[in-house]
Amino acid sequence: MSHSAFTMEIMWSLLTGIFLAVIVPVYTFFILKTKMKTQNAGAVAAAYGSISAVTFVTAISFLELQNIDFGGHMIAVMALMEAPSIIVGLLLISIFEKSDTQRPHFGKVLRHSMTNGSVLLILGSLVIGFLASDEQARGIQPFTTDIFKGFLAVFLLDMGIVSGRKLNSFFKYGWFVSLFAIVIPLINGIIVALASSWITAEVGNRLLFSILAASASYIAVPAAMKLAAPKANPSIYIPMALAVTFPFNITIGMPLYLAIIQWSLGA
Repeated sequence: MSHSAFTMEIMWSLLTGIFLAVIVPVYTFFILKTKMKTQNAGAVAAAYGSISAVTFVTAISFLELQNIDFGGHMIAVMALMEAPSIIVGLLLISIFEKSDTQRPHFGKVLRHSMTNGSVLLILGSLVIGFLASDEQARGIQPFTTDIFKGFLAVFLLDMGIVSGRKLNSFFKYGWFVSLFAIVIPLINGIIVALASSWITAEVGNRLLFSILAASASYIAVPAAMKLAAPKANPSIYIPMALAVTFPFNITIGMPLYLAIIQWSLGA
């Protein structure tokens, strides 16, 4: 971002990210509510409206391997998409939850959404990156660049272990949650892969938009829901995001969305 001038494309990219973070939990909530209780539907909707920073970072590594450029402002888009979906999900719970005692308290929710550790780290990193010089960036390059893929591999292995522990509880909820965790991200990713051409012509940016729309949060949203919607069952929304959607996106989703984008360009 520090090397880029603020353009209309960047502005529209930021606004599009916020729009996706608002609209996805709204429409998914009403689909989920046909099969789930209100708090569970709100929690899952918030997870799929929010983003997975790890999926986003994996997509960046994928683009680098393909030698495809992308804009630094896409990290700001990612940062802006994390909190709105949590607020929308909890707003939907508040509107449709029949029991007043189970409704979330929005003061706590709003504060937690904006001061959540992952949100602060992303926003803080943006500020540091924007203010740091190229020389300062080179000083920490061994940590941020050279060993990054190794850390990512270890983290992905750990996420696999965590998701595996919760699969038994997850399977109790039947075919609907598994199907939702694949079909909805697939629909979101394909639609955004095509529609993103209205925002940017860059293939890398369009792929990152697709991944942001298709990914689901398994860190920030569970932390917020534990505080604000304790009746929501984490054995539903964490395995959906972590054990199904996450591996689907990094194995099938990214190559598929890239192929769709390149096809739309006639490549």
